[in-house]
Amino acid sequence: MGWEHVANVGLGYLFALAAILPILNPAATAPIFLGLTEGASDSTRALLARRIARNMVLLMAGSMLVGSYVLEFFGISLPIVRIGGGLIVAAAAWRLLTVTPTSVDSRAELAEAFTPEQASKQAFYPLTFPISCGPGSIAAAITVGVSLPTERFWISVARIGGGILALLSIGVLLYLAFRYARYLLRPLGEAGTVVFLRLAAFILLCLGVQIVWNGLSELLLEIVHSGAATATAGT
Repeated sequence: MGWEHVANVGLGYLFALAAILPILNPAATAPIFLGLTEGASDSTRALLARRIARNMVLLMAGSMLVGSYVLEFFGISLPIVRIGGGLIVAAAAWRLLTVTPTSVDSRAELAEAFTPEQASKQAFYPLTFPISCGPGSIAAAITVGVSLPTERFWISVARIGGGILALLSIGVLLYLAFRYARYLLRPLGEAGTVVFLRLAAFILLCLGVQIVWNGLSELLLEIVHSGAATATAGT
């Protein structure tokens, strides 16, 4: 019986890891984090990385465990969540694309202004949501939370426990990617880093538009199916 629970924990772990990690993709988000925290010191970035990783695990765990019930309670569908979150992602990406390059003096001013208190205010919005884990990640977590449980209570607990362990593992990866993002991009040099950040912002903008389009497509399909069902019932 013990081995059965261990196997179900492993199943939940692998399922959640495979479903959520490619969407979160900490390595791809790290340059965006670097751009949004320009002027911050290494200690402030380390503090932000810890808080973002913690916030991500809590948000995704909540989405996995009760996300479907919350959406049902408020009458919100996943397509609406995707559209709203996609718009926020696109807005953040547009701000990164249109920001002007900073000089050495302005970077010093930014470093003085980017205090730990200011960092704490930005740790959840926009750095955790929607930059680090957006509507696509939340939708994936909700899907995992719906898929893992079975009719047997203890097996469901074991699988969901494995899913939570997967989120903790992803949180560690997210922390490491954000904490050492500056060092990962150092070989590109200053000019290469600026170009890379612009490309990453453009990809993020396209991702935001894609999320909005996916939500709109699902809503349009629901309208078409509803109209077809009404027409069939009328005949």
